[in-house]
Amino acid sequence: PMRDNVRAFVAAAAEVFPLSGPVFEFGSYVVPGQEHIGDLRGLFAGRKYVGCDMREGPGVDRVEDLGRLTIADDSLPTVVCVETLEHVFEVRRAVDEIIRVLAPGGIVMI
Repeated sequence: PMRDNVRAFVAAAAEVFPLSGPVFEFGSYVVPGQEHIGDLRGLFAGRKYVGCDMREGPGVDRVEDLGRLTIADDSLPTVVCVETLEHVFEVRRAVDEIIRVLAPGGIVMI
């Protein structure tokens, strides 16, 4: 489940930084009962938002394996990946993938 301080960090970053869309969130599956805190879409109003997770479900627009993304190099201007990496077996590979798909000058929130 998402912690209050993590959501507050994402909310502050979404307000302060000049983030362009689309915003891709990795680990977007919203745990039932956590909709009020786990759904980050509303923090990025006016920007296209794509929720990605390893399984289908609430908050997931696209199924992706964070260790083997099917996304082009240098293509994502904004990446959100919070409360996720601790669940990934190959963390280094996942971070390498995030760096690979991040557009030049892009912003990643981890």
